[in-house]
Amino acid sequence: CVLRSFFLQLLEPVCEDKPAGRAEPSERTNALALTDDLHLPVAVPEVPSSPRREFPADWSIKTRLLFMSSQPFTWAEHLKAQEEAQGFAQHCRAAETNLPQSIQEPKLSTELRCAFQQSLVYWLHPSLPWLQLFPRIGADRKIAGKACPWSQDEALQQVLMSDWSVSFTSLYNLLKAKLCPYFYICTYQFTVLFRAAGLAGSDVITAVISPTTRGLREAMRNEGIEFSLPLVEESRTGKQKNSEVNLETEGANSLQVGNSTGDGEEPAPSDDDDDESFSWLEEMGVQDKVKKPDAISIKLRKEKHEVQMDHKPESLALVKGTNTFTLLNFLINCKSLVAVAGPQAGLPPTLLSPVAFRGGTMQTLKARSVNAKARVHLAYEDIFSLEVVGPVMPHSLHSLTTLLKSAQRGAFSAVLYTHEPTAVFNTNLDNASPALSKETVCKDLPTCGLHPKTLDQLSQCPALGKSSIRFLEMKDYAYTWKS
Repeated sequence: CVLRSFFLQLLEPVCEDKPAGRAEPSERTNALALTDDLHLPVAVPEVPSSPRREFPADWSIKTRLLFMSSQPFTWAEHLKAQEEAQGFAQHCRAAETNLPQSIQEPKLSTELRCAFQQSLVYWLHPSLPWLQLFPRIGADRKIAGKACPWSQDEALQQVLMSDWSVSFTSLYNLLKAKLCPYFYICTYQFTVLFRAAGLAGSDVITAVISPTTRGLREAMRNEGIEFSLPLVEESRTGKQKNSEVNLETEGANSLQVGNSTGDGEEPAPSDDDDDESFSWLEEMGVQDKVKKPDAISIKLRKEKHEVQMDHKPESLALVKGTNTFTLLNFLINCKSLVAVAGPQAGLPPTLLSPVAFRGGTMQTLKARSVNAKARVHLAYEDIFSLEVVGPVMPHSLHSLTTLLKSAQRGAFSAVLYTHEPTAVFNTNLDNASPALSKETVCKDLPTCGLHPKTLDQLSQCPALGKSSIRFLEMKDYAYTWKS
């Protein structure tokens, strides 16, 4: 396959700083120059063999998409002023665009070009054009050296946070009214994904936070926020099931040895165990010569597992229903939400939304098409690519692939670069409601700003686990993917 061969050459390490501007002219890259840069040690993962008409929802935020096709992407270049304006208007009015299965002349399709502009729009707060406000985790090096007049000005920091609180509250109210499907809060330490009732298989509002620390979880508990740790509970359930299987298979041996634990897993430690495990010292008469661990040591041992999962995907916390409102107040007043030192000091978290909200600024993903020649055997063949850079949210990924399906005649491939801390948002949180039907979702979320097909995809229970889609391919209008 020419595309597969070219992928092996073209893929390069993730570079979120790479400049890209929308509607730049196509670049015919010199074939001889390409041969020096394209041979990179990046392998395209194997794709599943079972094609499907739709790919699962991916709740991670992508930093870059690289689409490849044997058909040119000239339709994505040089949008006219009227087409650009129409795309913005369609976005603000949540207009539905239903393209035919195949477009014979994509470059001449005004409807396609307007829909492309519409799919690139997202909303951001705060808006500081000289700073890259996504991603925030690990962004100190990119922000360092940039002008940050608020870093030493407490009054200015208070104004920024007050404005941020208004925008955050506005987004939550839109979410509660089902006028916003979801939004992200990106801090310098963790990310929060708020989802409206009806999405990801849940019939109530949900908020997932990752990664978390023991200090953050303790602070949430102290504020009365009820939450769960789905991945920790899933792990414990798995161990319990394995233990039950071991007990069943060794039942005969257990009967012979009475109450002994056998070769299975050790029972979980309890308070009684801590007190009784030293009784043998008394029998030997040396109990006073051996220092027993104090209550603090015992507590630290019990909390060891909880501390070890800090900053890891397993620390993901799930908040549901009315507790999300308590979480809103907690985050607004949480001092650790904003860095107190370093390049991000005093800078409020980034809010990302698919729809407009109070204080939000309209932004567009940056896109450019590139034409290149790839060596196939002894000849060079034309390969066409479309690169999209920026915080690509789930709805944008679905919208773009829907457009490409029609424009590229049902055949294209894509490499997706994930902001890794958000990959865990694809975990099935086991909060699905059996009574939640497609009709209920469409009835409750008709004005949330998403296309009905996108809404249908995002309403499904997450199916990717802790991973995300890395490679997506469409052939004959059917998808295969690899996570």
